[in-house]
Amino acid sequence: MDDQIVILPEPFLEFRYGQRVVHPRDGLSIFGPFDADLPSHPASISYGLVGTAEGTKAFAQFATRISAPVLDEDKDLARRLWPIFPGFEAAFGAQWPTRSTSKFELDADALHRAVVDRDANKRAGSVVDAYLHGIERIVARDEDVTVIICVVPDIVYLNCRPKSRVAEGTGFSLKSKQKRIRARGQIDLFYSYDPIHYQFSVDFRRQIKARAMGLGKPIQIVRESTLRLHDTNIPGERGLTPLSDRAWNLSLAVYYKSGGKPWRLASARDGVCYIGMAYRRAENDKGQRTACCAAQMFLDDGDGMVFMGEYGPWYSPQTKEYHISKQAATNLLKQALQSYGELGGKPLREVFLHCRSTIDTEEFEGFQAACPSDISLVGIRVRKEPPGGVRVFREGTRPVLRGTCWLTGDRSCYLWASGFSPRLGTYDGWEVPAPLRINVQHGKADIAQVARDILGLTKLNYNACRLGESQPVTVGFSNAIGEILVSNPTVKDPSRKFKFYI
Repeated sequence: MDDQIVILPEPFLEFRYGQRVVHPRDGLSIFGPFDADLPSHPASISYGLVGTAEGTKAFAQFATRISAPVLDEDKDLARRLWPIFPGFEAAFGAQWPTRSTSKFELDADALHRAVVDRDANKRAGSVVDAYLHGIERIVARDEDVTVIICVVPDIVYLNCRPKSRVAEGTGFSLKSKQKRIRARGQIDLFYSYDPIHYQFSVDFRRQIKARAMGLGKPIQIVRESTLRLHDTNIPGERGLTPLSDRAWNLSLAVYYKSGGKPWRLASARDGVCYIGMAYRRAENDKGQRTACCAAQMFLDDGDGMVFMGEYGPWYSPQTKEYHISKQAATNLLKQALQSYGELGGKPLREVFLHCRSTIDTEEFEGFQAACPSDISLVGIRVRKEPPGGVRVFREGTRPVLRGTCWLTGDRSCYLWASGFSPRLGTYDGWEVPAPLRINVQHGKADIAQVARDILGLTKLNYNACRLGESQPVTVGFSNAIGEILVSNPTVKDPSRKFKFYI
């Protein structure tokens, strides 16, 4: 096959009445969500709210504002990038209460004391404890809520991440050996601490997502600054997209996590599922390096499930790649196929494995062992080109078109999932668009169809109401899922529902 460049059309999404458009905001504004006439459609949103007095007040104001239309800019370009938000009920066909069903206010002073502790584990663990206590109290009440919204001060975002450092605070930082000792439950004669804090990630988001799963309610984390209704133009203050954009994104996430189905891929093929492989390195309580594999499965209607794999020496420092054993691969795919059957999906015809790392022969043989002979199994490597990799430029000032596909052979191509969009009239990024490098490594598949499927999968991020992402959902969320599962290994029975991870 000679090299050729084709422009793949923007994939259509399906909304109410079977109507199809390319942008989710157009479909929701004009027709309503895909599930509007289905029994599963949430007629009303019932949410719990956890935050400080300032945070819960800010959310109440934001909730009131998004119950009505939100219009920001009159300029044509701004309107195409950030269209009018018509109001929650108009967009999703569900009642939006401006007041939470249940609320729990946190002690702002106690939260601030916790978030300035120099011990990263104690800092993140104490803040998560506070929010988790509020979530538990809400769940224990008689009021039924479908999602719990956690409003966090921006200082939590700044201080409770893996690379956060607190220059001026209380306590002291610990070395890795000391952390492992505390994780095993050893008591200190001079300092009091909770050993459980040293068994979880030092990232607030990863830890609370993992620890809250057992309560059975998905959570939505919102920074207080995101709820700002007016641009204050204060130097050094966090820059925000227009209010209409934030209204779209937060409303969509809450609707999806409340059980709604905003849209489905119009190009979805019956009996086809896509499985993204997620790997993450970890350190056990003995300081030994290990890794875990997880998988995300997306059905032909776009719904997602998550599966936990096995720990093992899967990472190679030499190749900087992950490879699981044949048996681990078999076990992982068995889980996915069993769940597919339990969900009542249409008879499977094709299974596509998406992985950032190379899928070696032993791994693929393991996957094949779990796959019935009448189902086509295809192993595909999908990863974004690194800095200094392949780039394409157009004449003039506009970047390459989104959907540009450079077919370099029968089993490989470059796909630009980011770039200039005729629907937007612009490119919504900052850097020169980087393509996805796609290689069919195992099995048989038409490379052009593989590229079309992957472009479609860039439109299944229900956490942001955008035209499309720069990566398919199968690999775009692999880091987040790996971080939540692997960075918190003591969490038992993690949920298989995708909405608990985003």
